[in-house]
Amino acid sequence: MRIFSGIQPTGDKHLGNYIGGFRQYAATQELGEAFFCIVDLHSITVDYEPRDLHDRTLDLYAMLVATGLDPERSTVFAQSHVTAHAESSWLLSAVTSYGQLGRMTQFKDKSERRDFVSAGLFTYPVLMAGDILLYQTDRVPIGDDQRQHLELSRDIAERFNARFGETFVVPEGIYPEVGARIMDLQEPTRKMSTTGGSEQGTVRLLDETDVILKKFRSAVTDSGREIRRGDDKPGITNLLDIFSVATGKPPGQIEVEYEHVGYGQFKSDVGEAVAAMLAPVRERYLELRADEGELLRLLALGADKARAASAPTLRRMYERMGFVHLG
Repeated sequence: MRIFSGIQPTGDKHLGNYIGGFRQYAATQELGEAFFCIVDLHSITVDYEPRDLHDRTLDLYAMLVATGLDPERSTVFAQSHVTAHAESSWLLSAVTSYGQLGRMTQFKDKSERRDFVSAGLFTYPVLMAGDILLYQTDRVPIGDDQRQHLELSRDIAERFNARFGETFVVPEGIYPEVGARIMDLQEPTRKMSTTGGSEQGTVRLLDETDVILKKFRSAVTDSGREIRRGDDKPGITNLLDIFSVATGKPPGQIEVEYEHVGYGQFKSDVGEAVAAMLAPVRERYLELRADEGELLRLLALGADKARAASAPTLRRMYERMGFVHLG
């Protein structure tokens, strides 16, 4: 089985990234041959600073390893180091409709209130499809917010296969059973984010313990006193999901254990559990980030492995689409 997933080197990584992405990556790398990509080409579709992109790419690589990825066990690499990604995106654009891209909700959200909307922001789901399909991916561990993009990747694979012959595996998604979408602690009806969320409601993976505890103590809850999941309790539901991930206990068991406990104690306990979960991640990250030479060596190793793995699929795409092959 082949596994692929990618993550952008934008914004400080937060608890939602860990629960919906990093944690899954570490678990799924044991299921088969795994590829994890820092999708830096996606990052230039909106305004950015070149030096910031450089530094955040190295930051993200260190974070991926700190949260459990093993560069010897998995192929961990930067998208821009493997030219097959850009090439496959152009080829796949021939079997992707304008209408499909126009229906992407993330494009609508990100393009609102912008004076300049790049063509790359509109077409980047095709690049994402190429990222996945190049590796003949069977399973894609992703957060709930990426369901629509994965469905587009599946449609593109099926359309290409129907037109040019069987070329791609049609991938399936792997979603967290709990915590697929972690919400802002201050605004529990919106997703946690370092680019669009609140400062106090976003738990960064590099936050110190006292900062984490403070953020959870001030988390917004709901009316009533019950600690239970429900559509009418978005704040408590979010905290239950987070607590479940941090402790390994099912949300239902936590509800029973906290049946007669107040919101204040519950929020403090969630904060303590999250701080304990993230402390070793922060320590390992700082250790890795201090040795940039080693990070570059590991990135080069990952790029070599990714180029070798993606080359056969790219060659097959060119051949089946009718391009002249020089041997």
